[in-house]
Amino acid sequence: MHVIALFGPTGVGKTAVAIALAERLRERGEHPLAVSADAIQVYRGLETLSGAATAEERARLEHRLLSFADPRESFSAGEFAARAHAEIDSALAAGRRPIVVGGTGLYLQAALTDLDLRPPPPPGLRERLTRELEARGPEALHAELAGRAAEAAAAIDPRDRTRIVRALELLEMGEEPLRTGLWTARLRHPTVLAGLTMEREALYERIDARVDAMVAAGAAEEARRAEAAGAGPTARAALGFEELLRGDVDAMKRRTRNYAKRQLTWMRRLPDVHEIDVTGRDGDSAARSILHILAAT
Repeated sequence: MHVIALFGPTGVGKTAVAIALAERLRERGEHPLAVSADAIQVYRGLETLSGAATAEERARLEHRLLSFADPRESFSAGEFAARAHAEIDSALAAGRRPIVVGGTGLYLQAALTDLDLRPPPPPGLRERLTRELEARGPEALHAELAGRAAEAAAAIDPRDRTRIVRALELLEMGEEPLRTGLWTARLRHPTVLAGLTMEREALYERIDARVDAMVAAGAAEEARRAEAAGAGPTARAALGFEELLRGDVDAMKRRTRNYAKRQLTWMRRLPDVHEIDVTGRDGDSAARSILHILAAT
């Protein structure tokens, strides 16, 4: 049985496609489940801000690896990999088809492959670099990275806070920050990888509307509660976390649009990805396209 993996930029409608796909699979007598591969959706209390599946959506499709981690603690891709492998393996052993739904590239890779993951930072290092980033701005730290590892800096967007901090961490740990070919790690199970795309302007309109809906649903209150509880740097990297603490919704929209652009660029570099343009299409239409790909595999 093939694993189905859905990847796409934030706001493209991955959850809706996964639910529609699950309904089609159930019509064929299958009993699918979703495995989330998102670095922020693992945290309790950030469900609205992270765009995690709602209770209604989870009632339509069982989701695993949502809202289980304490936002005060860092949670690594290595820790996620162990959990994701266990969920996928147990589902397959029980005859259930896993639908891995990813918005975080590294977490999708961690779920599907046996990655050669880097060591975690020593206590306090990420926190110190994060404080520097907040004080000086991501562009300043990116410039520092460029002075120390020009090739690594060239591969990172100057506004990508998470990757800038991680690259500087690795340098301070004596590790090489640039590693190519990560996705070439062998898939653990036969997998159909569907990459959802959308015309840029339509996607940006959806992102802006999604941010407005998140704010109306209480995303800023989630960020403030997490801040008051001592949220760690990994949880604080959530799109909109710092922006909503400042009350700057427009900055959250800009950052989210920039992130979506990077997600699309990353996705199009994946080998064997089946791109599915969902512009003007509903979830069921995209689900039918994925089933056609599955049937031909």
